[in-house]
Amino acid sequence: MIEFIFMLTHHDRTIPDAPAVLASLRDAGLYDAGLRYVGFKDVGADPQRQRELAGLAHHAGFEVMLEVVSTSAEAEAASVRAAVGAGVDWVLGGTQVDSGERLLTGSAVRYCPFPGRVVDHPSILEGSIEEIAADAKDMTARPGVYGVDLLAYRHRAVDPIELTRAVVAASAGPVIAAGSVVGADQIRGLAGAGAWGFTIGSAIFEGLLPGGPDVVGQVRAVLDVSAA
Repeated sequence: MIEFIFMLTHHDRTIPDAPAVLASLRDAGLYDAGLRYVGFKDVGADPQRQRELAGLAHHAGFEVMLEVVSTSAEAEAASVRAAVGAGVDWVLGGTQVDSGERLLTGSAVRYCPFPGRVVDHPSILEGSIEEIAADAKDMTARPGVYGVDLLAYRHRAVDPIELTRAVVAASAGPVIAAGSVVGADQIRGLAGAGAWGFTIGSAIFEGLLPGGPDVVGQVRAVLDVSAA
């Protein structure tokens, strides 16, 4: 089984109606159906909105992940501080690992930064498979790093499954495949490569997954694939 993290995001931004979507997940009983993790991004959610979303998600039973996609060191540090204040369970992404590790010291937050060279917004991954795997190995050797947030399908020049397999082999913690997952074949490939989990946001809000036209139906369909 591979874990599914449902991101309340579209085009690398938290959606404006994220509280209503969270309410629909709760009312549909998706925790009981196997959904354990929800997430959102720092872009599109100020600290007040982050606290609101984390509270609503926790009330519904979910663990909460904040993914940092800001492109400056200052904005990234501010986002990590806000994540601690919001009470999220995981911080994903970001590239300033020294800063992130320092800011999260003493908290219970699980930190999974981006390995490799990440540029632009929406985020793009660069570097060879060997370089990215070595980066993941170094990151997960740090005491304050729990795992890595791998933009496997955001790399334009390498096979994403080969990349995932190499990063899994090199890492001392879980590997989460983030970004541009849009179908069952990708999910099965990531599971076969050993990824601990994967994120989907935009594809569900664009109706690209099976399971009906609504968000709840598509989330159920993804849960079925990930459980299999």
